[in-house]
Amino acid sequence: MKNRFTIFIIIFLLCVSHTSYIKAEDNEIKHRMNFYHNYSLMTDIPWYIIAAIDQYERNTKNYRSYCPKEDEVISICFDPSEWSGVNNPIKEDNDPYTIGLFNGIGVDGDGDGLADRLNPFDRLTTMLKYIELYGVSDEKIQAALVDYYRTEKGVKIIYQIARLFQHFQNIHLSKRVHPIPRGYEASMVNNYGMRRSFGGLRSHEGVDIFAHYGTPVVSTAYGIIEIKGWNRLGGYRIGIRDIYNTYEFYAHLQSYAKGLKEGDIVKPGQVIGYVGSTGYGKEGTSGKFPPHLHFGFYKFDGKKEWSFSPFRYLRKWERVRLY
Repeated sequence: MKNRFTIFIIIFLLCVSHTSYIKAEDNEIKHRMNFYHNYSLMTDIPWYIIAAIDQYERNTKNYRSYCPKEDEVISICFDPSEWSGVNNPIKEDNDPYTIGLFNGIGVDGDGDGLADRLNPFDRLTTMLKYIELYGVSDEKIQAALVDYYRTEKGVKIIYQIARLFQHFQNIHLSKRVHPIPRGYEASMVNNYGMRRSFGGLRSHEGVDIFAHYGTPVVSTAYGIIEIKGWNRLGGYRIGIRDIYNTYEFYAHLQSYAKGLKEGDIVKPGQVIGYVGSTGYGKEGTSGKFPPHLHFGFYKFDGKKEWSFSPFRYLRKWERVRLY
């Protein structure tokens, strides 16, 4: 197994030059895909799982002090004490021998004799070797990720990202559109954070887009439907998770697009429901306020989920109204 792994590394290094660090988006996507597919061949871990782990790390690295913040081909990063070993006196140790003595997890991934915490080959190899200790079946990979990240929600999101990558056979899923299509009247109010009293004093965690009853509502992004159904405050609502750990919340719908269900994959511009005024009561309650779409944004940072205003994004997406 070791010889096989070394041979693949040598072949891979011959195929990929240092231009893999170019920040241009198209080149970065290409180089990232090269990493994922080649390491999948080496480990038998599906490429889209590897890609999803890296994307999840890309989504959360700004919330971890030890991660580089600049754009990188591989965003997987490790706490120095975890990499080098908790009791290792050299915090940024790159010697595989002493790292092993102190039970660090860092390994040499490119055969240069160093286990460099900032080297993309070493980081990706370290993550995949950690997973391989558990096994490469789907069940074993999930167990490894839960043990590593200590969050079942985070691992669930990784697998949602993986489903999207596998379904579209692509990691470039950044397209966004406005939730109300072109040709339909819509008036947006920047009321994020305003006080609400129904159901108890609370803050308004979204932006309201007023439109006529029955106006189509479309998905703003590539994503997976996490939640669909009645909510006392939001009425008929849909929650969609995208590849950036962002949860989009569409509320007060009159009805849903036919056949839509939890777990479905959607894409930008796909109709998911229709504007209504449902909510503020038992299921079916409607008409307690003018018809509008409540659109909310929530971000999972690896530990907790919190809301943020979608207003500036919606203003930007007004230029991308489909139909």
